[in-house]
Amino acid sequence: MEPPAAKRSRGCPAEPEERDAGAGAARGQGRPEALLDLSAKRVAESWAFEQVEERFSRVPEPVQKRIVFWSFPRSEREICMYSSLGYPPPEGEHDARVPFTRGLHLLQSGAVDRVLQVGFHLSGNIREPGGPGEPERLYHVSISFDRCKITSVSCGCDNRDLFYCAHVVALSLYRIRHARQVELRLPISETLSQMNRDQLQKFVQYLISAHHTEVLPTAQRLADEILLLGSEINLVHGAPDPTAGAGIEDANCWHLDEEQIQEQVKQLLSNGGYYGASQQLRSMFSKVREMLRMRDSNGARMLILMTEQFLQDPRLALWRQQGAGMTDKCRQLWDELGALWVCVVLSPHCKPEERAGWLQLLSRWDKLDVCPLEEGNYSFDGPSLQPTVAPIPELLQKGSTCITNTEGWVGHPLDPIGCLCRALLEACRLEEETLTLYPDSGPEKRKVAYQHVPVPGSPGESYLVLALEVALLGLGQQRALPEGLYAQDKVVRNEEQLLALLEEVELDERLVQVLRKQAGLLLEGGPFSGFGEVLFRESVPMHTCARYLFTALLPHDPDLAYRLALRAMRLPVLETAFPAGEPHPSPLDSIMSNRFPRWFILGHLETRQCELASTMLTAAKGDPKWLHAVLGSIQQNIHSPALLFKLAQDACKTATPVSAPPDTTLLGIALELGLQVMRMTLNIMTWRRREMVRWLVSCATEIGPQALMNIMQNWYSLFTPVEAATIVAVTGTTHATLLRLQLDTPRREELWACARTLALQCAMKDPQNCALPALTLCEKNHSAFEAAYQIVLDAAAGGLGHAHLFTVARYMEHRGLPLRAYKLATLALAQLSIAFNQDSHPAVNDVLWACSLSHSLGRHELSAIVPLIIRSIHCAPMLSDILRRWTLSAPGLGPLGARRAAKPLGADRAPLCQLLDAAVTAYITTSHSRLTHISPRHYGDFIEFLGKARETFLLAPDGHLQFAQFLENLKQTYKGKKKLMLLVRERFG
Repeated sequence: MEPPAAKRSRGCPAEPEERDAGAGAARGQGRPEALLDLSAKRVAESWAFEQVEERFSRVPEPVQKRIVFWSFPRSEREICMYSSLGYPPPEGEHDARVPFTRGLHLLQSGAVDRVLQVGFHLSGNIREPGGPGEPERLYHVSISFDRCKITSVSCGCDNRDLFYCAHVVALSLYRIRHARQVELRLPISETLSQMNRDQLQKFVQYLISAHHTEVLPTAQRLADEILLLGSEINLVHGAPDPTAGAGIEDANCWHLDEEQIQEQVKQLLSNGGYYGASQQLRSMFSKVREMLRMRDSNGARMLILMTEQFLQDPRLALWRQQGAGMTDKCRQLWDELGALWVCVVLSPHCKPEERAGWLQLLSRWDKLDVCPLEEGNYSFDGPSLQPTVAPIPELLQKGSTCITNTEGWVGHPLDPIGCLCRALLEACRLEEETLTLYPDSGPEKRKVAYQHVPVPGSPGESYLVLALEVALLGLGQQRALPEGLYAQDKVVRNEEQLLALLEEVELDERLVQVLRKQAGLLLEGGPFSGFGEVLFRESVPMHTCARYLFTALLPHDPDLAYRLALRAMRLPVLETAFPAGEPHPSPLDSIMSNRFPRWFILGHLETRQCELASTMLTAAKGDPKWLHAVLGSIQQNIHSPALLFKLAQDACKTATPVSAPPDTTLLGIALELGLQVMRMTLNIMTWRRREMVRWLVSCATEIGPQALMNIMQNWYSLFTPVEAATIVAVTGTTHATLLRLQLDTPRREELWACARTLALQCAMKDPQNCALPALTLCEKNHSAFEAAYQIVLDAAAGGLGHAHLFTVARYMEHRGLPLRAYKLATLALAQLSIAFNQDSHPAVNDVLWACSLSHSLGRHELSAIVPLIIRSIHCAPMLSDILRRWTLSAPGLGPLGARRAAKPLGADRAPLCQLLDAAVTAYITTSHSRLTHISPRHYGDFIEFLGKARETFLLAPDGHLQFAQFLENLKQTYKGKKKLMLLVRERFG
């Protein structure tokens, strides 16, 4: 078994001030004599961090450097970093999930005792309360450290995890916070050097006696080797001391449990379909970033271990065998893995031999069959679109260009721009004044502070300036949209991440000048820039980047800001070059002809385009020049009606603040955009059309009566007849609208006249849906009302359906015009046909209402409607119901009651006798029809039907004879239906 002191860790070299101490002293060999000085012992025994500087002046220099070696981790942040998982757990679960918090609680509850430090070795007991009904548990913890780093830990809890358990945290924090209470001893080799032979023998024998079951075999083996003169152990000068720490030339790094890392990554990958597994893997990536930030060599070690486990994921072989793509979650994890390797390999702090070793590893991994491709899709064969290069509601003449970068820097699988920008910003980041264990878990994330850090060898340059330039170079690069949904989504995510970094940077005069310079270069960058004059058809649009630049430049150089943003409004893939002289198709046709199926994120890109336009509209409020320039760009480049409508709403809201007068120019632009939406969607009904029309009327009302009348006068190019009559005309003349407009009487009448004209025009175009709204709107103006009524009469002859005629007729009766209602009801009855078996026809109530109306008007009107009833209705129950209603009271008791009849009409007298004959005939016909295909289960219904028929037959003077003859005829004709005829005899004889 290899002695503990012989185990050397790998990692960063020692700090400069530590390198001149003797390596032999670190190993417990040939130690400085000053260590034996009593003053040094007293310093060591009573040592606390607060007293170090005071006592250093009284201690020889070698002892001072030796005490530096003994320095325990000086920051709780380091202990926290290597005990938490790097992401804030849900609120209320800190104690349950974060070892550091649990360890802190143990420390504060007094659970740590018997703490002893021997050289570079710390030990102590942790008493943890048990659960309900369980005894207290005691854990023994040991910690070895070297040059401010914990190099190994051991705890009796046996909790295997990536980092320190709560008990190690508790003991470490005790050592940091209560240094003066820690019993401190020199390395054990120093104590042994003060013993004589008898004391050493007694020491060894007592030690073996106390732990003979564990150490006796090892003690005997070592004794045998020592007694053997030529053994290897006798050839080595001195002896190992586990409490003396490592040699000064040895690398040092924090403790890392490699086996546990491999096991945990393997387990998390096996549960890769679960959200929690992906989150934990990302937290491990965050831990690697923390290690790299602290220049801990464990970062690269941990990344190597994770990468090896990723490559052993059994799903990779399965996906390759099937020629399928990996899941989105898995691809995102591989992307983060690749980005971390970029950070590691490009680190300026690594040694050349380390970088060479990493590159060999990466090369070896890349040759593995299961190593995924950059797109993460094994069936992906590269871009299908290869640009051709041609001579310059010609390329310039063609207006296109070739792409200079088919593989963009932003959205690249290894995220080179993101890695470089983060590295440069990290060099400029100010250290936080206070330590927060969970910096992102508060209600508001603290804004990161950056400062200009000069670049060595480059006067005038700073890392902050370089970070800004690098980000803008990548974001503004003209590049083709990659193939595949995931790759396109990655482009969007990378852009948003880069811009989020830039938005954290507070712009000073120096950075503003950089922005202005880069913006100018982007505008003049030709085919290399996404802001150039001509673009490749399938270039990634610049909307997101332009929005940031516009907002940042606007306070300093408005002209440049607008020029840049207006140039970026383009969405080349939706633009179509039309030959000269040919008419342009409608915007919707243009969309359908250009919407490539492979542009999976087109909807997202259009939304970003809309956000850029909205930002410019809001900023240009009060400046007619730029407002009209933005409007023209919107009308030229945005092709989505929904987004145009949103822009119109935003502009209207911005133009009409609550506590200030409206901006008429911006309101006019909002109305213009709304009109464009109306024209675009006129022939394409969407569920939002009604909302759009209402909003447009509201917007026009905000501008004034002339705008409202203009949309009424030009309604045919904006609205359907129904929309114009039921929404535009009605909403434009409501009391609230008139009150808002504050019109005098002549102007109010002018608006009403415009609305009535619109309503009449709509009624002529679509009488079925617009006749009633037109009548309602025109009822206060006699001539207009008469015109609307005549439109209805003309439409009845032209095919206006009975349902609409009945509706208008009821309206006329409600308005006190019964004769006109009667006229329309007769026209409706002339179009109606109700068959013998349609006793639940939707027009039944309308027919009964029409009959009631005619009866109330008088005998003449009733006589005129009877033939229409007989001709249109063949349903026996309906006819008999009408007949019975008419016989209950005398006709003429309605509004025109001057012609009252003396008494009710008899069913055997004209005009009701005709209706009685029709009802009897209908019952006979219906009975024969039902009996043709009747089944036994309907016998009961038929008997009830005959009972109603007898009631109607009996209204005639000889009705009982007619009914008896009718029954006899049934018995003879259908005598084969014996059971039914038996039921007929039982009921009717």
